[in-house]
Amino acid sequence: MNPSPQPPLYQIGGHVQSIYPSFFRKLEIPYERERLELEDGDFLDLDWYRKGHRKLMVVTHGLEGNSHRPYVTALLQLFGENGFDGLGWNCRSCSGEMNRLPRFYHHGDSEDLRKVVEHALLKGGYDEVFLSGSSMGGSLTLRLLAEFPERLPKEVSGAFVGSVPLDVYDASKELDKPYKRFYMKRFLRKLGEKLKIKEGMFPGNPLLNCEGYHRIKNFVDFDNRFTAPLHGYADAFDFYAKASTKPMLYRIGVPVMIVQALNDPFLGKACYDTGRNRNPNVKLVVTPRGGHVGFMEPGELYTWTERRALEFYRSL
Repeated sequence: MNPSPQPPLYQIGGHVQSIYPSFFRKLEIPYERERLELEDGDFLDLDWYRKGHRKLMVVTHGLEGNSHRPYVTALLQLFGENGFDGLGWNCRSCSGEMNRLPRFYHHGDSEDLRKVVEHALLKGGYDEVFLSGSSMGGSLTLRLLAEFPERLPKEVSGAFVGSVPLDVYDASKELDKPYKRFYMKRFLRKLGEKLKIKEGMFPGNPLLNCEGYHRIKNFVDFDNRFTAPLHGYADAFDFYAKASTKPMLYRIGVPVMIVQALNDPFLGKACYDTGRNRNPNVKLVVTPRGGHVGFMEPGELYTWTERRALEFYRSL
């Protein structure tokens, strides 16, 4: 494969390389859905792609994504062709049915992913689990590996992640730039629609009061008003500091590859290094092109990152 992604000629620049795959790339696989009931009274919807293998690939989607996004289904299909069962899981509120509790999901909470992995091992008896995630899904994957490495199931052999906001505040600032705010507006619109549903589910809950929501213009405003108080943070900046995975990468004890494109419109400068404490288990690959969760190449069913993920796994 090419040493770095070579996008199709019509995908000029990071914006097109990000947007085109999101809207026009289609790849469906035959899922079997399972509902995992959680101890706190909520649930997670898991989508299985069973092939009868002894190894499992678990893929985590990005902010306001779901298990049907092509960057999830394509990776599961590719690994399914190469000896893996697949599992694409949906964060709370992302499966097509609103979750039961006032809380949502966020960059700093990998415990749901931990429950998914532990449940999959218990149910499927897999010999090995390999993890992947894009954007926020990459954050959750890295956090699972780094936060409590001593609690990581021994079957987890490594991970491949891409387009990851290693510094959440830096990424939020990047999307607040004038020529990038259309991304933020889209996220805020989708999140606002969910909040209005939650407000109806929990009338009188001050943390879910959507009055004046139209005045929220960026993630700092949103996270100050909703993410931080709903999930136990002091404010948006406390959330950014504690949710960012960059400061904890040195604790990861299994092989990991992180791929970031320099023309990714979602990432600021702080997202292109792994911090002061180098970890030989963590390999960072920075490419000149690819956009945000894009990396398409002409004539290829699978993206450059999807094929690189399989190549990386085979190298372990």
